[in-house]
Amino acid sequence: MLKYVFMFVIFSYLFSTLFQWDMQFWISALCVVIIFYALFTVRAFVRMVGSVFLLTGVLLLWRSGADWKEYILSFGPMLDLLTLFALIPILGSPVRLGGYAKGIQTIIQKKVKTSGHLYIMTSGISYFLSMFMNLATLPMTYYSIRPSLSLFSITKEERFMSRAITHGFAMPLVWAPITPIVGIVISVTGVSWVSILPFVLPLSVLGLALDWILAARSARKSVTRGMRIDGIEDETAASVQGVPPYGRVVHIFMAILLFNLIISFAEHLFSYPFVIIVSLLVIPFAFGWSFLIKQTKPFLHSLQEYFHSYSDKMKDQFFIFLSAGFFISAVKAANINEAVNMAVTQFKDMVGVEAFLIVLPLIPLAFAFTGLHPAVTLALMAEALDPKGLGISPHILTVSLLAGAVSAFLVGPYNATIGLMSSIVKENSFKVSNWNIPFTISYLGIVMLYLFGLEWFL
Repeated sequence: MLKYVFMFVIFSYLFSTLFQWDMQFWISALCVVIIFYALFTVRAFVRMVGSVFLLTGVLLLWRSGADWKEYILSFGPMLDLLTLFALIPILGSPVRLGGYAKGIQTIIQKKVKTSGHLYIMTSGISYFLSMFMNLATLPMTYYSIRPSLSLFSITKEERFMSRAITHGFAMPLVWAPITPIVGIVISVTGVSWVSILPFVLPLSVLGLALDWILAARSARKSVTRGMRIDGIEDETAASVQGVPPYGRVVHIFMAILLFNLIISFAEHLFSYPFVIIVSLLVIPFAFGWSFLIKQTKPFLHSLQEYFHSYSDKMKDQFFIFLSAGFFISAVKAANINEAVNMAVTQFKDMVGVEAFLIVLPLIPLAFAFTGLHPAVTLALMAEALDPKGLGISPHILTVSLLAGAVSAFLVGPYNATIGLMSSIVKENSFKVSNWNIPFTISYLGIVMLYLFGLEWFL
């Protein structure tokens, strides 16, 4: 039953936004149904955090004298992010159906000669796929490259893979349009996606370069040299659909470039929210790609299978995000956001703009260790982060918030990135988180210097 309610609320939300239909009460009522149904099926920790949001929100609405309709209508914020979370994995279908992972593996076996080069390629491929596939990047990169590790003398192979994949994966999250965190930060600061690219793309490249430099230093210290095994017959060398390995990689690059261009054009042409534009384009674009590689029927089959199974994977996210959205509505109804705005402004005036921008990325990072997704944290902070009220450039504020979110994705032991990676490498999530701490500290140092430079020049 839950999968049908999820599907109905997602498409009702999209249609109401697209055609400006007044379906708020109906959509909010469906959210209430999801909350009560999921309450008994989600993990204990998620239930506890979500219940805190719900109970606090009910208390705030009760103290503000809200009527029963306002309680129901308070559900619904964060549905835009949930819609994006639900639809983005569909973009991974044509990548899987096209056999692109085999092309990557073939290139590695033929061209990579040292463990240092393998790390750089793994991190680079993860960065490359993250622009398009989001979380699906992690298993695809791992299972494409893991068989090739036997060709090299690498100690602690799972740590090697985890660090390379998660570091590369996290860097595009400051700008990739399919990333929900980009959508929520844009809605907070009021900037357009195209206008922030000149600010966040250099930071993304700097983070990737930092990862490669640290990896090269580590490789020199451990004196691990590639032990290439020649003469291996690669069963995957035969091209899929008649396309050679390099051609398949070019396919992905062209698809990423085209998808980003379409989003950029649509953002300029239409007045819909950025997250809605991306959500609406996901299925048509994935279908078009599958059609071009002659995988239409398998794509439709995989789409059907996905909608049959996604509810079990997303019930925790629906519960926590809808609960947080209810709490945000209650805070607004109780006018607490005005007091928070004043407190944040006073803090900024007391410590100065530079110190405030340094502290800001640490907030989603700190809350990540309590189990809150960075998107939830930033949504809760949204009312206190008005760029005009703070007297800070909205573009610099955007960079600061996105960098903090990326740091949270790298080390937050409860978020989906670390959780999925820990299940892949079969290690505790805290251990996977600890593997990323040295790089995250170095990355935050780069971020702070970068923010100082932006503040100085702007």
